[in-house]
Amino acid sequence: MLPGFPGISAGGSAVSRVFIIFGIFVYKLLKNIVLPTTSCYNACERLFGADWEVCVRIIAGEAKGRRFSAPEGRDTRPTLDRVKESMFGMIQFDLPGAVVLDLFSGSGNLGLEAVSRGAEHAYLNDRSAVCCRVIRQNAESLGFLDRVTVTRMDYAERIRTLQEAGSRVGIVLIDAPYADGTAAKAAEQVFRSGILEEGGRVLVEHAQDQPPSVPEDCCRVLSTRHFGICAITEYGGLE
Repeated sequence: MLPGFPGISAGGSAVSRVFIIFGIFVYKLLKNIVLPTTSCYNACERLFGADWEVCVRIIAGEAKGRRFSAPEGRDTRPTLDRVKESMFGMIQFDLPGAVVLDLFSGSGNLGLEAVSRGAEHAYLNDRSAVCCRVIRQNAESLGFLDRVTVTRMDYAERIRTLQEAGSRVGIVLIDAPYADGTAAKAAEQVFRSGILEEGGRVLVEHAQDQPPSVPEDCCRVLSTRHFGICAITEYGGLE
């Protein structure tokens, strides 16, 4: 019998035993590490420990391939490359010349990607002083400091300040904590505040099994893409 997997014989060729052991490993990986987590980032943390290195980079555009820093610790969860690539594929023709709002910016990952791909300006917001310091450093290292505005505020306060200033944005990126409903509240406030330009869109990253409950009287779902345990939902205004 194979250790830790009762009922499976260790007989047969060496090759077949290798495949069986590999299958057991994958099964236990999925059961005990990947499926119970709420994000791809947390799965990597469980595999490699809390201090595993996050490689954040610009995928396309002016700064393609450039790497930059992510804040240390558990409070930020950088969007993984394949999810980010698909997210920006949804808005690639709307980015050139657009004004972008990245409400939960973390390292600046999404907002800086938008600038690299042609956005005219990006508002990068986070409530963490550490994150805001890292965002400014990243923007400076990429040569984007004159095309971003970095603010340290709660998301609701940031939306209000833009509204009071009469500012308008064309694209809003929301990568909030998955489980507490913040993303839905932020998306609703964006639509009700009037800061979104006509034809503007809001993209929300969320857990696949926890879609944001944004009220239908303020916006509509345009599309949703799934990536294992992660998903991106795109919202637009009511017609």
